[in-house]
Amino acid sequence: MKKIFAFCLLLAPALFLSAQSSLTVDIVNLENNKGVVIVALLDENEKDLMDETVEISGHQCSVTFRNVKHDQYAVRFIHDENENEKLDTNFLGIPKEGFGFSNDAMGKFGPKDFSEWLFDFSGDTGIKIKANYLF
Repeated sequence: MKKIFAFCLLLAPALFLSAQSSLTVDIVNLENNKGVVIVALLDENEKDLMDETVEISGHQCSVTFRNVKHDQYAVRFIHDENENEKLDTNFLGIPKEGFGFSNDAMGKFGPKDFSEWLFDFSGDTGIKIKANYLF
């Protein structure tokens, strides 16, 4: 019985780690190399789980979220050109900086419904998102 218990203790971390992987997000078509990009990983309830601020090079950037459980997620980002940690808008509330959503879920006047941002994550993978600029 002790051998079985010891085996289970050894096996448990391996099972836990196998259910977590890395998600790499590549953001392309950035208008310029100014500022940074703030990328957020959200769960299926639209709750922020992790966020990263990354440098831009060649009008693109990449971030890897590690130890992500296999589940449904969404990603959103802003191109924070002036590094004030927010999406700047004009007096009508229209974004003056770039932004984007997983599955390139962009409608005519803003993002599509959150359910269209969601994607299934079941192992080490990468996604690509295009930046959107309204001005």
